[in-house]
Amino acid sequence: MRDLEFARPGGRPLYLDLFVPPGARPAPLVLWIHGGGWTQFTKTDGVQAMALLAHGYAVASTDYRWSSEAIFPAQIHDVKAAVRFLRANAAHFELDPDRFGIWGESAGGFLAALLGTTSVQGELEGDDGVTGVSSCVQAVVDLYGPTDLLRRKAQTPAGAQDPEAPDSSSARLLGGPPSRHPERARQANPITYITRGVPPFLIIHGDADPLVPFGQSELLVSALRNIGAPVEFIIVRGGGHGGDAFQDGDIFAAIRGFFDRTLALTQS
Repeated sequence: MRDLEFARPGGRPLYLDLFVPPGARPAPLVLWIHGGGWTQFTKTDGVQAMALLAHGYAVASTDYRWSSEAIFPAQIHDVKAAVRFLRANAAHFELDPDRFGIWGESAGGFLAALLGTTSVQGELEGDDGVTGVSSCVQAVVDLYGPTDLLRRKAQTPAGAQDPEAPDSSSARLLGGPPSRHPERARQANPITYITRGVPPFLIIHGDADPLVPFGQSELLVSALRNIGAPVEFIIVRGGGHGGDAFQDGDIFAAIRGFFDRTLALTQS
């Protein structure tokens, strides 16, 4: 089912694609969030989660507004609206509303993490699309997503793009360099919202990532562990920002195993 409209913020339609596997119903769902620095790509690009269809999962892939169209928090509002739409229509689509996972890469990993950490208190909900329905998820996979945009500059290796530059992805997301918008950067930080009861996390990052510093995931992992939250951390030795190292069968097996455990998949 392609191009399902789930919200229309300011008159701008937003769409998602939904794929439901054959087999037992209702199916657990994994929502894929694309990357692209919040400035490019769409729901049809690099949908790694599609591989889960063969293992009994429904898979959805959603669009969200780029930062060139609307600055933060528009992006997390859009993703939460997609989750609410899917949960509100779970019976129609034969989905299990109590077994929703989210998986994102890079900018999408950031949004997945932020949705996960705001699930408990319901922050950054937005009011577009279906309302009055939970946007919580029961499992989060974050592939090399940024977290603390204020600390990103100090972690960025020499020669890489300066996160404080006006044309950087961080500045475009926040409407200006993070140091000039510290409160908005704090609001955009998944770590800000961590509290007991957050869903289980699987975080995967390459320790040679030139675009999103490895230390960004270390900060998130440390904050989750500090409160005893369930988190698994896979370090891809020598891994950069995406690429073949993350297409390895062992990586997919780890992600699938994580969803199998956290979403209690009983058949595959």
